[in-house]
Amino acid sequence: MVLRTIAPHKNKTEKMKRQRQTVCIQGLGFVGAAMAVAVSLSRDNSGDCRYDVIGVELPTEEGMRRVDRINDGDFPLPTIDQSLVQATRNSVVEGNLSATTDQSVYEKAEVVIIDVALDIPIGIDSQTIDFSVLEEAAKTVGRFVRPGTLVIVETTVAPGTCEKIILPVLGKECKKRNLPEDSILVSHSYERVMPGEKYLDSIINFWRVFAGHTEEAANSCRQFLETIINTKKFPLTELSSLASSETAKIMENSYRATNIAFIDEWTKFAEAIGIDLFEIIRAISIRPTHSNIRYPGVGVGGYCLTKDPLFAPAAASQIFKLSGLSFPFVELTQKINQQMPHHVVDRLDQVFDMSLSGQRILIFGVSYRSDIGDSRYTPTEILVRELEMRGAVVLLNDPLVDFWDEMERAVPSELPDESVDGVIVAVAHTSYKQGQVFEWIINHTEVILDAVDLFTEKQIRMFEGKGLQVHSIGRGGVKSRE
Repeated sequence: MVLRTIAPHKNKTEKMKRQRQTVCIQGLGFVGAAMAVAVSLSRDNSGDCRYDVIGVELPTEEGMRRVDRINDGDFPLPTIDQSLVQATRNSVVEGNLSATTDQSVYEKAEVVIIDVALDIPIGIDSQTIDFSVLEEAAKTVGRFVRPGTLVIVETTVAPGTCEKIILPVLGKECKKRNLPEDSILVSHSYERVMPGEKYLDSIINFWRVFAGHTEEAANSCRQFLETIINTKKFPLTELSSLASSETAKIMENSYRATNIAFIDEWTKFAEAIGIDLFEIIRAISIRPTHSNIRYPGVGVGGYCLTKDPLFAPAAASQIFKLSGLSFPFVELTQKINQQMPHHVVDRLDQVFDMSLSGQRILIFGVSYRSDIGDSRYTPTEILVRELEMRGAVVLLNDPLVDFWDEMERAVPSELPDESVDGVIVAVAHTSYKQGQVFEWIINHTEVILDAVDLFTEKQIRMFEGKGLQVHSIGRGGVKSRE
């Protein structure tokens, strides 16, 4: 087994060598990698680095790639947030940010943050959680950390996971080492990371919820978070139990997913009677109590909103062994959100007189939302599969995803030279708002289906003035293609 160990940075000064607390981040995905950088930026009253931050990954090909990228001073995942890119480089040069696959580094840690994904199959009839990866992660931490170490579970987990799954694993490992089973301080503080233009800012300048298994764990967690989060503007919220903190994350993501699903029926209604749902929602959202109403789009994607609602019914049956509880909103939300990309294909099918077979369709955007390079559970996957099932030839473009792992396809960042029969704008990447994209569309297609409100009214009129047909999800009726 090949391990990536930490080499001292050649520019490390004597001041950098002074004793700092060590924080280990377990898992360097879209949350863990950004959290590692955020923690590395913490400074004490003298302006010196407060922590040595070590990101820890498994010695897989992808894990070692991420480790090497960080140690080279590069953020390991696609991002347009240049402040995050620069902060990564600065912290590595400063000498207080590094990464490794050597699990024994947990021995050094005063704080360990667990950012290992917990999966659940997407589907109404598949609500069994596989805890094995998370259990193994907790086992590794418990095997090495010292008594009194603060362990923060940042991973989104089903309610009851910390108390019923993680704590017993940690206790068992402590017992093997002849330590008290409660010698590790366990807390839960879920992330609200928003990859995109304000990726790093969404960690440091945003509200945090947390809870501790014991009062000592809660106090330790609070003290640590206060050194990372801008709590003067964004105060911490402490909840009464680990399960409460776990439930808060699941409930807020379920609420957002339900809000998106709610828009689906109004999208179809607006299209059917020839009105603009975007202008309607903008009018409604002026009212403060309705300011967070969602907009029409391709559908729900990403690692959170697609799966997190399923954790509630799974926790009820699998962790708490409850019977008689039902989650009809969760079930309906899942069903509607999975169907939303099909509606986009239906709209395009109507434009092509119900004959997509053989039509060359370019999809702008593979990632699940704008300005990120994350394709997990993207609604574009359903879009592509449905288009191809109806016989369309699908071309892809995305400036931030070069290879689509889930579909095992390369994704060009350059636009093709040849023309296509139609385009679907599935993701509103900032780069798609540039003139180069507009020029390409004018010269290479006749049909546009804007599924994410990318184009302004002025731009739509410009396209139409060039003889293009422009259709929008959430707007107006459907014109037949001439």
